[in-house]
Amino acid sequence: MQTISPTAAHALGDAFIIDVREPDEVARARVDGAVHIPLGSLVERLDEVPRDRTVYLMCALGGRSAQATQFLAAQGVDAVNIDGGITQWHRAGLPVITGRAGTIA
Repeated sequence: MQTISPTAAHALGDAFIIDVREPDEVARARVDGAVHIPLGSLVERLDEVPRDRTVYLMCALGGRSAQATQFLAAQGVDAVNIDGGITQWHRAGLPVITGRAGTIA
């Protein structure tokens, strides 16, 4: 499975990021421009995943996005897991849009 650090993913600038966390998690904090497709909806929303570019997957810590990365790779998608998820993204000092009060992950 391919992985990338949050810093390297952010440096790409126009990376297509899919956030596979649940809606309440995304409401607390999200990466600007990330597409929200919860892990449990990924199979039925597979047509929303681009096939013509690399897709980067994110969750809270990296476990769910690793599952999504493996699933998408098996479907022929060039998929890369963002190591450590939004938690590591935030710890690296990268921009996060926050919503209601609570923890990032």
